[in-house]
Amino acid sequence: VSASRVNAVSLFCLPLVTLPDLTPLLEALLLYHGGISEEILSSEFLEAVNDALLKKKISLPESAVYSLWLRHLPSLEKATLHLLDQLLSIQLNSLEEVACVIKDSLLPQAASHPAIFRTVNEIFKNALLETGGIAEVMTIIQVFMQLFLQAHQNENKQHKFPLKSYFPYHHQPLVTALIRRPFELPTAHCSQHLKHISNMLKTLVEDESISSFDDLFEIWFLIACFGEWLDIAAEQLVKAAVEPDALLWLLAFYYCPQNEDQQRTQTMVEAQAVYKDLTMLFSHTVLSVKDLEAAVHSLMDTEKCCNQHLVTHLLTNFLLFSSGGHTIAQKFICRITETTDKSKEVCSLLMRTAYRINHNGEENQRAVKLLNELLQKLTVKV
Repeated sequence: VSASRVNAVSLFCLPLVTLPDLTPLLEALLLYHGGISEEILSSEFLEAVNDALLKKKISLPESAVYSLWLRHLPSLEKATLHLLDQLLSIQLNSLEEVACVIKDSLLPQAASHPAIFRTVNEIFKNALLETGGIAEVMTIIQVFMQLFLQAHQNENKQHKFPLKSYFPYHHQPLVTALIRRPFELPTAHCSQHLKHISNMLKTLVEDESISSFDDLFEIWFLIACFGEWLDIAAEQLVKAAVEPDALLWLLAFYYCPQNEDQQRTQTMVEAQAVYKDLTMLFSHTVLSVKDLEAAVHSLMDTEKCCNQHLVTHLLTNFLLFSSGGHTIAQKFICRITETTDKSKEVCSLLMRTAYRINHNGEENQRAVKLLNELLQKLTVKV
């Protein structure tokens, strides 16, 4: 079949793409390449099929959808932006709902092809920069990454691409450590694994060759994509007997990646002070809001938002997992969100924790009950 004839057929299909009877022809066209490197289907046809897919007017086999996105970059970009718009414009009360919408888009499955993965990742990175790193976008990226890893692990071995093809410019040992799923490790090994990640990261960041903002941002974004490890670091700090420095440094880097004027160093010092106070309060079965406010008061009032974010992360975990935290959690979180407008941030933290507990099969009924109560209150607010 000549390329011009295939092109003519694709143009002929333009007004008919939503007809159910045409689905087999659309599939055949999308999977046909004709052995030449140039695109033989009209771009108008590819755009029309992609629009019909996004509006759920047609349904095509996954292989045909992946082929469409591989052969027409604007369609892949549009599908990714459509997913972000969809997730940011509707009220979602759990990460299970977020995961369902992301899976339904077919993008994490399609991202098993490195060219699709790198394009989607680049769009996410730009979305994060344009929105100023808001918690909702960060959470979407993290859930997408978890679903991508699931899809990649399920791939038939002969179709699997090496990890380096997804993260070609990153320090490979760090990538290998980050893609380990936490539930694959015994709980006792989690803090050691986090220490390993933190030490590698510190060596990388303190390397003199990492001097530009772009280099630092790339490393930060890689860590942010696997934010489940950051959440586990905050949880381990408040509920397990761990050596705190490596885990606190990891969180300090995430919330304060640039160390201009020793800012991260200062964040680290202040985080250590809060950690020390929270550790002393952890086993108290009776706690008052006043006790907790005294421990973090100076930092929650500071203008340095990186310190506030880090402390909020530690505090939320403290309220969920400490002996007396659950008794004052509702009151304290209401106080934080009313006075500092942290509803969305705390809500994202709680949703991620609930999702992790559900998926890791942890037996912690008290924390689950409290999480659900807090999320109910906060999602009404948000």
